[in-house]
Amino acid sequence: MLCVFDVNETLLDLAPLDEVFGSADARRAWFARVIHTALTVTATGGYRDFAAIAGAAADERHRAELGPVLRSLPAHPDVPSGLARLRDAGFTLVALGNSPLSVVETQLRNAGIRDHFDAVFSAEQAGALKPAAAPYRRVLDAYPGEDAMMIAAHGWDIAGAHAVGLRTAFIERPGQAQLPGGPEADLAAPDIDALATKLIEAGS
Repeated sequence: MLCVFDVNETLLDLAPLDEVFGSADARRAWFARVIHTALTVTATGGYRDFAAIAGAAADERHRAELGPVLRSLPAHPDVPSGLARLRDAGFTLVALGNSPLSVVETQLRNAGIRDHFDAVFSAEQAGALKPAAAPYRRVLDAYPGEDAMMIAAHGWDIAGAHAVGLRTAFIERPGQAQLPGGPEADLAAPDIDALATKLIEAGS
């Protein structure tokens, strides 16, 4: 099976940004603005660099700190072991982020998890931000015929992947919920390690 992982919040912990914005609530409000903007750009058929959106959504006094912290976010504690177990069990792992490819690559390297992935993809390569169809289809085109599953902590990402025929798994990070009215993910788990257990057991 091909496991396609979202990056921010799904794999990487945004909590270090609390120091940039002054509190967890302020960081969540900023990220909500980022996602709202990205969804609006996508819904109106456009494309903007996701990292540029992130900067524009922050107050000027925060922008200088934002980039370096975003590029050095740690992986959630469950992520390294979950990814390692999936690779050892024979799953193919790729990452698909909305940020530019160079940013996603840097994030995964700095978090110490890049070596777990066979490939890294970015919405930048497709010229459209998730949840538009193009980023997911780019991954599917690179792995024709593979049984693919999108793994994400965001309901909009689950919906986008579902719309192009991927199976889906929702990671129940704190504060995240599936979209009201669906589409509901095929699987749900509290973290990547727990999801790995489900997938490995299903394949045994």
